[in-house]
Amino acid sequence: QVQLVESGGGLVQAGGSLRLSCAFSGGTFSRYSIGWFRQAPGKEREFVAAISWHGTNTYYADSVKGRFTISRDNNKNTVDLQMNSLKPEDTAVYYCAADLYATTYAVSGSYGYWGQGTQVTVSS
Repeated sequence: QVQLVESGGGLVQAGGSLRLSCAFSGGTFSRYSIGWFRQAPGKEREFVAAISWHGTNTYYADSVKGRFTISRDNNKNTVDLQMNSLKPEDTAVYYCAADLYATTYAVSGSYGYWGQGTQVTVSS
């Protein structure tokens, strides 16, 4: 059974940085595409970034492009999300998600496995 555990959330001032990590277990990590999504209070869950199962392709929401970077380490079974120049509107619970060979990266329904989420709060 695939399990995902996020870490690295916290409180940061606007303009600051955080690095989220998603630890994967229970499957062959190199076969899974990984996505990051976020959900702010009162809003729908939205796509943030994704990385293909082979690691060659990365995808970003327009709202985070140029500020966030997704990367994966197939030796450590982790996917990191480096978040720079954070804004108050980045405040949300961040979730990582995984699915076998997923290719529709920005669609939450493409992912069958989800972590429990980690809170990111950006103060102004």
